[in-house]
Amino acid sequence: MKKLSLFILFKIILLISLPSMAADDKLIAIGFQKGSGLLSILKAQGTLEKTLAAQKLQVKWIEFPAGPQLLEALNAGNVDFGLTGAPPPIFAQAAGVDLLYVGAEPSSPACEAILVPKESPIKTVAELKGKKVAFQKGSSSNLLILAALRKAGLGMQDIQPIYLSPADARAAFVSGNIDAWIVWDPYLASVQHSLPVRVLADHQGLLPANSFYEASRRLVEKNPQALNTILAELAATAVWANQHPQQLASTIAGQLGMPLEVITTWQQRSRYGVMPLNATVVSRQQEIADLFYQNKLIPKAVRINDKAWLWVPRAGN
Repeated sequence: MKKLSLFILFKIILLISLPSMAADDKLIAIGFQKGSGLLSILKAQGTLEKTLAAQKLQVKWIEFPAGPQLLEALNAGNVDFGLTGAPPPIFAQAAGVDLLYVGAEPSSPACEAILVPKESPIKTVAELKGKKVAFQKGSSSNLLILAALRKAGLGMQDIQPIYLSPADARAAFVSGNIDAWIVWDPYLASVQHSLPVRVLADHQGLLPANSFYEASRRLVEKNPQALNTILAELAATAVWANQHPQQLASTIAGQLGMPLEVITTWQQRSRYGVMPLNATVVSRQQEIADLFYQNKLIPKAVRINDKAWLWVPRAGN
């Protein structure tokens, strides 16, 4: 049986009523990815729990392997808030998921890359034509390969896309079953420290992409105070992270059980900050959405501005 496309999977979830973990108005469920920047640090610091306790709210943290799975859970009512790359909310919006963009992080162009084995004869993106290229469908990696192919005068139809999670893609890469692999940090830094690889391309010189904080409409409408608190805590965490790079790397290394040098490599190319949606960010995300639609990777065009929520940071954030 063929694998279901991402937007069809979202559609199925829309039609199935799953038990909602986030239905309790006193519980804020936050989805995060392994080593997902500020959310991981905020979780480790425990400050959000203390702040929201003053509002008589509890926090539940739920880990996901990638953005698409996190937004599936948000649609099912099991998550109130989370962070993903640029493409997952576009795929979700095209499938009818009622999410809202509530904040953005600055782009970090080198935190994701197209990798090939060090001794691979492939030297340029154009030479990926006809090759097996693995990435997580609907993730930021999907955008990177699409944008890189466009710059090389190619399209998705010119490669053999292999849709795999980071763990499965690494196994396929090591075994030689794929020609190239697109992945983000900390997986990228890990493989660069453990395997003989070469970066074929990253986001440098391509369409820049922000990461986005998304929230359920339920959270935005029923508890905007809690949402503002979460974003304010993240903004404060960003300031701390930029001022304490070594302590930040040590904290994340301990969280993930990964070598400090791997985490340091990742952190040295990361940019931290939390900003409201503005015209530039919305326009850039719209361009990405249009690119996916033009390549028939989503079933309909979407308007990003329809899902943009205005957050006004407190003074000093």
